[in-house]
Amino acid sequence: MTEWLVSLEGTPEGARLAMGLALTSAVAHACFGALQKGRHDPWNTRGAIDLWILIFSAPVALFLVPRPEGAEWMVLVGAMAIHFAYKLTMALAYERAAYTVVYPVVRGTGPLATLTFAALFLGEHYVLLQWLGVAMLSGAILFLARINLGGVVIGRAELKLGLAWAFAGGLIVAFYTTYDAWGIRFTPDPFTFLAWFFLMTSVDFPLLTAYRIRRAGRWPEAFGPLMVRGMIGALVAFVSFGGVMLGTRLGKVAEVAALRETSTLFAAAIGWLVLGERSGPVKIGLMGMIAAGAILVQAAG
Repeated sequence: MTEWLVSLEGTPEGARLAMGLALTSAVAHACFGALQKGRHDPWNTRGAIDLWILIFSAPVALFLVPRPEGAEWMVLVGAMAIHFAYKLTMALAYERAAYTVVYPVVRGTGPLATLTFAALFLGEHYVLLQWLGVAMLSGAILFLARINLGGVVIGRAELKLGLAWAFAGGLIVAFYTTYDAWGIRFTPDPFTFLAWFFLMTSVDFPLLTAYRIRRAGRWPEAFGPLMVRGMIGALVAFVSFGGVMLGTRLGKVAEVAALRETSTLFAAAIGWLVLGERSGPVKIGLMGMIAAGAILVQAAG
């Protein structure tokens, strides 16, 4: 599998596979976001997801793939720090503002920043139409967040703080997307990077959650359903994060990231079909703009 994947790098077949992985990741990420929308505390939800990621990834990392060597360990340690910062900002954002506001701000900030970071740090070249396409996609997602603000009833100070954390989370998404792309390209065996990435970046929040539970002196409410949700979230995370990282090994980072942000479209579809949410003509138009921006990024490339 590794030899086959590496042989596709820089080929048209590899580029097509990268796009397929990005779209698969988008669907999975929309499901991942929907799983975090519920009655459970966001800290506990993330802790449960990471606990199951740790359980699932440990046998693969320890027994099925080669171990990292030399500088590869430092790359993984860097990923641990960046992803902990991301999870921390997301928990703080979800704690203070509604999911329907936080999610679009994070996803809307990410693509344009990712394009900038990939151009600056990875030396990737993008034409003007691709910049325009990403700007359309990001602008439409951020405008969705502005519309969703209309239904928010929390205090203004809490809302501003939640939005600030969401914006910080979006910048970290761009940073970790660029960093992870560099990391998986740096490691000769991409599956070694993935297995050890999931293992090492899933240790923090279970420990943090255990500390919070100990301080509270009681287990979270509906602990059984929380653990079931965590297990499903872990399986979805492997597809979502693993898919996009493999995609960035084969294709250009910003192109893969732009397609992945069509997760907003799939999230809207889940909201309509599963959660009973409805979208008016403005939201439908913005979703069309998101799709058009993603298509423009691919076509111009």
